[in-house]
Amino acid sequence: MARKTRLGTADAPRQATPAPHWKKLRQGDRVRVLFAPGFEAGGLVDAVTADHSAVWIDFDGGRGRALLHCSDGVDIVLQEDAVTHEG
Repeated sequence: MARKTRLGTADAPRQATPAPHWKKLRQGDRVRVLFAPGFEAGGLVDAVTADHSAVWIDFDGGRGRALLHCSDGVDIVLQEDAVTHEG
């Protein structure tokens, strides 16, 4: 069912520019996807757009593949960098 929306009440658009560390991501990199505090998943980078604003992740354990955009409110960090982003 569609939601009713009122003009002028929409949330402000999210940032559409990737974080600088997203530009280091390459196909085949092992990464951690940080969805929210306490919620993360590991996987491999399957593909990256030319501007690095969107990344396809193939999640570990057969949990599927997802396209993540820099405005989705998630963070993608290289596995070796994941420890520095925790806490």
